[in-house]
Order: sequence, then structure tokens, then C-alpha cells
Amino acid sequence: MVRTSPQFADALAAGPVVLDGGLSNQLEAAGHDLGDALWSARLLAEDPEAVIEAHRAYYAAGAQVAITASYQATFEGFARRGTDADEARVLLGRSVALAREAADRARAGGVTGPLYVAASAGPYGAMLADGSEYRGRYGLTVAELERFHRPRLEVLATAGPDVLALETVPDADEARALVRAVRGLDIPAWLSYSVAGARTRAGQSLEEAFAVAADADEIVAVGVNCCAPADADHAVEVAARVTGKPVVVYPNSGESWDAGARTWCGAPEFRAEQVATWAAAGARLIGGCCRVGPDQIRALAAQLRG
Repeated sequence: MVRTSPQFADALAAGPVVLDGGLSNQLEAAGHDLGDALWSARLLAEDPEAVIEAHRAYYAAGAQVAITASYQATFEGFARRGTDADEARVLLGRSVALAREAADRARAGGVTGPLYVAASAGPYGAMLADGSEYRGRYGLTVAELERFHRPRLEVLATAGPDVLALETVPDADEARALVRAVRGLDIPAWLSYSVAGARTRAGQSLEEAFAVAADADEIVAVGVNCCAPADADHAVEVAARVTGKPVVVYPNSGESWDAGARTWCGAPEFRAEQVATWAAAGARLIGGCCRVGPDQIRALAAQLRG
């Protein structure tokens, strides 16, 4: 049996629950340079106060869930920077503690209602930091991917988040590995794909991709993130139909990431008015990803709360 926070389970049942926006853009707006293979995870060691304040800004804007700065935090990635396994465990656990501290500060500042922490685990490609998180197909087996993900998921689960966020998954094979990797951790998880149109980034149909989690008790919500807002409409409908589970959806602003130039291109398309459509189709965890900031989350929360 997977242990779900009673409050979090009740919130999912009542829904919708407001997620935060992009952590990296909030940190960059505060003047932090994230042009590093560890991305926001670098600040877990170098400036934890900045991470707390970024989370707090989203709670203050109406988010009920903060997603931790552990998306790109892996044992392998830290090792490349000279951080040993023991310190990596400390930093992974710290990512959850910093979000908890942000929630405490938000409450002290007048925010009311339950506030939750989702421990982020990005795909294998996020560790590579070469754009392959938007392609998948790494040349690894499901078993190899499971062995990669399991150790840090164990550490994050031990840190006591309300839920694990298995996010920006580009490939149904990696999703299979992640579903296997969370078994026995006694913490619920959501699984969200990065998609393009009606397919995963690796090219599988959404029906195939979402079916991976349909019978997994550990997965309490299924959906998409880090995609164009326009792609979310169809994905939410398919996720609800295929799995019967609550749907999670938090797209990007609509701009696209140029991995070669390491910059965002295009115009923002994220509109708070879209969330009513997602909620009506079965979405229960709704927020934003890259380039969606506190102002957009504030508007989104206002839409969802009528």
C-alpha cells in the first residue's frame, strides 16, 4: 500500500490543486546564472536561501505545491562537479527541506491552507544536459534506466515529500523504468510526459504512454509538463480516458528551447483562461513549467478558485 498524505489525497479528490511555475526562471529573475549542467540544483549547495525565496514567491502567488530544485540533481551529475555520494544525498534531501522552509515562511506571511512539496526527478537526459531530455531514446534498457533512477528516488522519498514528481519524461520506456523504480518507496508519485502534438518526444502515441501508469498504484496522477500549452488540451483528455486517474498538467509558456543556442525562442502563449478546460477534462494538478512565473500562477489560481 502506498502511503499518501491524507490531506494531499483529499485535495486531489476535491481538486483542482494549484502547482507552482518554473523554478529556473524565478531564480534567473532574481539574478542567478543557471548556465551550468546542474541548472538550479547547483544552488542547493551554493545559495539555498535563493531556492527558499523562489519557492516562497510561488506559494505567495497562490501555488499549493512547490516542486523541488532536484530536477537535475543526480549522483552522476554531482560527481562530475566533484561532489561525492554522501554530499549528494545531503543535497537531494536539502531540496525537500528548502521547500518545507518556504512553506513555513509563506504561512508566516499570511498564506493559508495546506501547502505541499513535490520532490522532482527529471529524466536521464536532464543529467546529460545535452537536450536529450527532449528526445529520449538514450540507447539504455528499461532495467538500466531503473538502476539510474532508483538511488536518488530512495533519497528523495526518505526526505519526506508529499509526492514524487516524475517529470518531463520524453519516452514511454523511461516511464516504465520510473514506474518500476518507485515501487516500495511508500510515497505516491505523479508521472508527466513532455510531448509534442499527440506523441511523446520519443514518438510514441499518448495512449501507449499513459497506459504505462494505468495500473500502477504508486502513480496517483498522470499527465504532461514542459510542453506547449496548445498540446495540453488533447493530452489531458487522453490521460484521463486511458488511466482513469487524476491528471497533472503544467505546460511551458509556449516559447521553445533552443538547446544549441541555450536560449528561448518564440512568443508566450500561456493563458490562465485555458485551465478551466483542463479542469473540466479531468486535470486535478494544474500549474506552469518553464517561463511561467508567479504572475501567471496568481492568475491561474484565481481562475481555478472562481
